Amino acid sequence: MTTLLIAEDVDDIAMILKRVFTRAGMRVLHAPDGAAAFALAVADHPDVLLTDLGMPRMDGWALIEAVRGHEELRDIPIAVITGHLPPGDSRVPQAGACALLLKPCPNEELVATIRQLAARGPHGHTFSPAGCADQA
Repeated sequence: MTTLLIAEDVDDIAMILKRVFTRAGMRVLHAPDGAAAFALAVADHPDVLLTDLGMPRMDGWALIEAVRGHEELRDIPIAVITGHLPPGDSRVPQAGACALLLKPCPNEELVATIRQLAARGPHGHTFSPAGCADQA
């Protein structure tokens, strides 16, 4: 079973994401900010990290940097979900994320992207803009 860690500070969005991925058969962990997500990642070593960018305490950019800089976590595939970047923004792959999902994103695309990243496993850092990014 895939373990997905979601870093999202908006409760309603986090609740929807948790429901979508739980229904897809994944074990879902949630943190309301980057600092809590990093601590949870260190403790639990999720298969995939899905992070928003604009969060309190530690934003998504700092979370990606912290994960990529941590010896035990650096190979976790990371997807960014946001409503504030243009499709194909070059900062996302440069930061070390593997996929960019733009809100709003269809549930099927969310699940397909996370499953694809989980299937790649560690070292799957090739960036691919998710299909839903073009639909935003």
